[in-house]
Amino acid sequence: MTQTQSRSRQQAEVAFAEAQSEFFARGRAVDELDSIAQAREEKTLRLRTLRLAKEEEAQKRATVALISKRKPKI
Repeated sequence: MTQTQSRSRQQAEVAFAEAQSEFFARGRAVDELDSIAQAREEKTLRLRTLRLAKEEEAQKRATVALISKRKPKI
């Protein structure tokens, strides 16, 4: 036996489904933005680490060059 729903009930069901779809769509959008932000932060950290290592290596080379210039030549 099937039940028929009233027209107002059907309209309410449709409205609820649309609201629920929008709610879940917003959640997916927020999740996507969060993952993009996290990926950006990870990339920034990786690049900062590489830059600092490069600067440290350049500083070491400059120090070695200065020290080698100061040594008296025999």
